[in-house]
Amino acid sequence: MSAAELLEPLRRSWAVELKTRKRDGSWVATPVNLAVDGSRAYFGTPAGSGKVKRLRNFDAVELAPCTLRGRPTGPALAARARRLEGEESAAARRRLLGRYPLVHRFLVPLELRLKRAEEVRYELAGFGELSAEAGVKAGSR
Repeated sequence: MSAAELLEPLRRSWAVELKTRKRDGSWVATPVNLAVDGSRAYFGTPAGSGKVKRLRNFDAVELAPCTLRGRPTGPALAARARRLEGEESAAARRRLLGRYPLVHRFLVPLELRLKRAEEVRYELAGFGELSAEAGVKAGSR
């Protein structure tokens, strides 16, 4: 199955549950907005958030379509996150603005201003299906 086919449920979902791994090996789930472009996906988060700290240590993430409150509504995927800088980050911002105009034009800037933080953006790639027994399916990475 191609990355674009794997990402289709995430493309249709308003929010996506992003799981990041802590140093002790446990996972922390957070709902985020995701902009999908071909075989890549993008999200942003405040620079001081726990996600940024966890992604600094482990780039492996799990994603699943979810409700606004973070309840998963579909199967999970495995991926790798990469922090974006400069023009790549600006391009990711434009993708997020296109997908979620109200949220990323008004609400996210307000949140960042209140938190006195900057936004950090990530690219997700290397998607693979999760298997209960074997972790990530081999051929999808």
